[in-house]
Amino acid sequence: MELIANKNIPNMVINHNDVIINTSTNFIEANTEKVSLEHLKERCTIPVFAKDNETTISHYQFINETLDVIKSQFPNTQTIKPDIRVSHVVKGRIPSAIGKPAKELMEHEKTIYYERCAFVVELPQFKQVINGNELALCIGGVRAYNQENLYSKKSLEKFKMFVGYQNKVCTNLCISTDGFTNEIRIGSILDLNQNIQNLLSLYDKDNHLAKMTAMSNYSLTEEQFGHLVGKARMFQHLNKTEQQGIFPLLLNDSQINNVVKEYYNCPNFKRSEDGNINMWNLYNLFTEANKSSYIDSNFERNVNTYQYVNHLVESLKNDSASYYII
Repeated sequence: MELIANKNIPNMVINHNDVIINTSTNFIEANTEKVSLEHLKERCTIPVFAKDNETTISHYQFINETLDVIKSQFPNTQTIKPDIRVSHVVKGRIPSAIGKPAKELMEHEKTIYYERCAFVVELPQFKQVINGNELALCIGGVRAYNQENLYSKKSLEKFKMFVGYQNKVCTNLCISTDGFTNEIRIGSILDLNQNIQNLLSLYDKDNHLAKMTAMSNYSLTEEQFGHLVGKARMFQHLNKTEQQGIFPLLLNDSQINNVVKEYYNCPNFKRSEDGNINMWNLYNLFTEANKSSYIDSNFERNVNTYQYVNHLVESLKNDSASYYII
């Protein structure tokens, strides 16, 4: 795979002054680091489609175009600087450094770009409170070059976008089904604008808030929680025929383990003194555990936890049968 030419070689090297070190909780963790929009624009090379040398849409272009759409859709709203997380750095070197041992490379001889990038832009004027937690409306997206065939000719490129809420207590993202699109396919940055507008028009903010608010009205006992955890682990090992008709939970074993740990220890969402846990707290334990998912699977799992908890709420509300609840 080739890289697009860049004449600004001295500025393509990673400068760790551009990497933002923040000790507060992040909306995604896994193996990511936080960078600035300027870092993506000034210091990262841009992959191309190898067979025709056509450039891809860069992470910077994606985020910048989203910011332009937000400004046009919410002209009177002050947006917060985007929170950008990247992972899977791809390292390179300038031509004059060919054959040079890696340990002898000078900083100006190194180049980078990131295979995966996720970002969130907060709109602080649109705030809500659920169960004592302040939520802020936010818009974000994901780009993962590993989901493109960069060894072929230029084709439509894949992006993911969401609009939803971020819990300011823990920075957990709350994404509903209609607030997420898993596969935006576009040929140019101009196509992205319309796709983002379509997502915003389809998102039912009031319905999303109503369903999250309703979560606080239903609880699981300690026995029911234990049953749910066991069934969630068992589901992963059922054959495909047995899984049919059962609502899936996409969190893996280690993430479910984290849910159990935080059921006892989380300062914000742990069980009550009698061992019960309301569904809002359980939902946040799931979204907190999901932060360990890689960028390219994080949003899908986030939406799944929302659907999953609403499935449990409906089972409790209607006293209907559920694989997960006794």
